[in-house]
Amino acid sequence: MIKKRCTASRGFTLVELMIATTIMVIVACAIGVVIADTQRGWNIMYDRIYSDVVTDGYVARKMFDAMIRKASREKILIGDSGSWLEVYFYSDDSSTAPDNYARFYAADGDLNLEYGQLNPRATLDVETVCGNVTGCTFKQAGMSVQMILTLDNGTQNNTIVSSAVTHNE
Repeated sequence: MIKKRCTASRGFTLVELMIATTIMVIVACAIGVVIADTQRGWNIMYDRIYSDVVTDGYVARKMFDAMIRKASREKILIGDSGSWLEVYFYSDDSSTAPDNYARFYAADGDLNLEYGQLNPRATLDVETVCGNVTGCTFKQAGMSVQMILTLDNGTQNNTIVSSAVTHNE
């Protein structure tokens, strides 16, 4: 009589394949959720860092600092409610007295910088420094001047406080 040997067949059973496939689908879904959440978080952080409110605040702070450092200590004018700031500066190194002025003021949601000459008083240029301005206040303490600027684009709000010291006599 011939005996047949029962040998284990090679391969997987249908149940083993279904279990392995289910586990792989669960792992793939989890990885997909993590990737989607990471992408969403990255987009939010990118918008926070490079939004127009942030870049406008950076530009306003740099322009304010540069102009105040260039200004003369001789005369700094600030509006009654701190709504505008005017400083005088030298047009070039050979000037013996401040002969130009610069005025910061907020109007129609923009921070503007007006340049001009003093004698005779004439406006040479008005430059928009930044947009999305909802509030702007100027203060003076000794030789330093402070700007408190609030920017809002509807989705992000940013308040910038910048101080600078005049360096010219």
